[in-house]
This record gives sequence, structure tokens and C-alpha cells, in this order.
Amino acid sequence: MPATGLTGARWLKSRRSNSQGNCVEIAELPGGHIAMRNSRHPEGPALIYTRPEIEALILGAKDGDFDHLIASSSN
Repeated sequence: MPATGLTGARWLKSRRSNSQGNCVEIAELPGGHIAMRNSRHPEGPALIYTRPEIEALILGAKDGDFDHLIASSSN
């Protein structure tokens, strides 16, 4: 779905976002779904997820499930 079609969405990004704007933004949608978009391309596509999908992603990140992705990008 184009992010521009999500009128009224309040987009948020992490406080850890870097100054170049390379980050993911999220917005809560009516009905409880969550939208994600690339902050560098706010007019581009938005991916829509359910709350359980977002919860699994956040909890997985907190548990370190994706730490190998950060370690490999710094090499």
C-alpha cells in the first residue's frame, strides 16, 4: 500500500535513528494494524502488519534474535 494513502497516520521513529534519516517509521492504524515505511521514502510503500506480528518482531529484537545482522554489517 502506498504510504501516502494512509492519511492521518502519525509516523514515529526510534530515538536511535541516525542523522542521515536511515530508519524505519511506524504508525498505528485504525483497527489495530501497524504500518511501516522507510523514512527516506515517505511517499513510497508501507507494509501493514498485525499487532502479533509486530510483537514477535519487537520481542525477537529484544531477545537478540537479530544481533547477527548488526554484527555482520559492521565488517
